[in-house]
Amino acid sequence: MDTIKSSADISVLFAKGKRSHTPYLTLIVLRNEKQHDLRGRVAFIAGKKQGNAVWRNAAKRRMREVCRAAGGPWEGYDVIFLAKSGIMKASYSKVLSACAEAAKKGGLQ
Repeated sequence: MDTIKSSADISVLFAKGKRSHTPYLTLIVLRNEKQHDLRGRVAFIAGKKQGNAVWRNAAKRRMREVCRAAGGPWEGYDVIFLAKSGIMKASYSKVLSACAEAAKKGGLQ
């Protein structure tokens, strides 16, 4: 799974990407405009305001697994998974179904 590591790339996604909100996470999707790199890339973000390091690590693990189960990373797209506070309180199946709906809204599926 290719991850987005550059803060410049993440800033571009935040500025130009299409957002799909769920109670558990927000997906930010942008078509990858680089013709030579058609593989999909993803980033998983859990902010410090949401919880401590243990919570952030658990939220990122859950988002990575949801991404895999939903069919990601999607070819030709850059996607950010942005955790919300409810992601660890809800069951995995609820988070997965909400992510699948957000992916449809974002044009991924």
